[in-house]
Amino acid sequence: MVFSKVLSVGAMSAALLASGVTAAHADPLADAEAGPLGRAQVQRLALDEDGYLPVVKLSEQIIRIPVDTDGNVTLETTVYKPEGPGPFPMVVFNHGKIHGDPRAQTRSDPVSLAREFVRRGYVVVAPNRQGFAESGGSYVQDGCDVTRNGLSQAADVATTVDYMSKQSYVDAKHIVVAGTSHGGLATIAYGTNAAPGVRGLINFSGGLRQDACTDWQGNLTNAFRTYGESTHVPSLWLYGDNDSIWPSTLVSQMYTAYTRNTEGKGVNAKMVDFGAYKNDAHRLVGDRDGVRVWWPSVEAFLARVGMPTGVQYRVAEPTQPTPTHFAKIDAVDSVPFVDEAGRAGYRNFLHQYPSRAFAVSDSGAWSWAEGGDDPMSVAIANCQKQSSGPCRLYAVNDSVVWKDGSTQTADADADSSSKEGSKPALASR
Repeated sequence: MVFSKVLSVGAMSAALLASGVTAAHADPLADAEAGPLGRAQVQRLALDEDGYLPVVKLSEQIIRIPVDTDGNVTLETTVYKPEGPGPFPMVVFNHGKIHGDPRAQTRSDPVSLAREFVRRGYVVVAPNRQGFAESGGSYVQDGCDVTRNGLSQAADVATTVDYMSKQSYVDAKHIVVAGTSHGGLATIAYGTNAAPGVRGLINFSGGLRQDACTDWQGNLTNAFRTYGESTHVPSLWLYGDNDSIWPSTLVSQMYTAYTRNTEGKGVNAKMVDFGAYKNDAHRLVGDRDGVRVWWPSVEAFLARVGMPTGVQYRVAEPTQPTPTHFAKIDAVDSVPFVDEAGRAGYRNFLHQYPSRAFAVSDSGAWSWAEGGDDPMSVAIANCQKQSSGPCRLYAVNDSVVWKDGSTQTADADADSSSKEGSKPALASR
């Protein structure tokens, strides 16, 4: 099967949320209960690193990958890589799709995932497919035909893998393709005609929801059934119990349809049910908190397909300021400068999941953020939009970090910009 952009008439509206040496850990997949949605008994591994490892920043580069021979259509692509000439193994990560115009999406920037792979010596490549963000071309819905939609999206994945495989710093024999939500569908579709160096596919909550289409669940299941007929690449599927998009019965149907067609071909697929995650399992891969949930299963999968998993670098993470004990975390009236609306906002903040942050300024501006890769920087940035004076962190997670007259801000050395891939919850005044 050859990937190509396939045009169709009568596009329907769609709804799908977007985002060395092998370590000696027990295989978390080996203890999984039987059944397509068996919950993996994974150990929550510590991600600490040895002090002697070289320190690298999670630097990113934005490149344009040509789609056509003339270079008139290009894909806006974020690349993270370790320092040095390589060649490095590569992960291509495929984003999801938010409601509405795909061009309204910001650049794919999966910081939390990239950090885990870069610290293990990988190049991480995150393309925006045609019609998304600042990429050229147009997004093609293909009506209610999910199978065609996935293959159309996979054409851009193939373009990315082919282009990056020719770069001197990429090890073209050691590639993994991953994706979340709509990008997970594109990832599994890509497996039907993957490049020879692609050793595995990782599907985070993949699919395409089209409520306006008759029997959209059947259409989606049939797409995975079709992909299973042609795939030749092992895959890991990660879905949660409280996913806002996919009912567990549908996930079971999709996985069963796919694996029935891979049986007898020596192509292994493994489903991991990671249980409930915060308020929505669909947000897992966009959260830094989610790494400890998905990494053990991903690590075991990578080892099985001959990819490295050993930590080779120390990569900086956002650093929480030291608690000051200025007040108790739930002392709403102790928050300085804010009016009653700000106190209501702080009460709302107290009901959020860690990781979370609340920022204020002496002008009375305030903001909170939760989840993503660095809610501290998101809270400060959104507070700053409403204030002429500097915004400072008041509380982070379960601690008050405020000091009278302090200049407490998010760690300047941490990765500090707001990331589309993170999609943090936030509120501001």
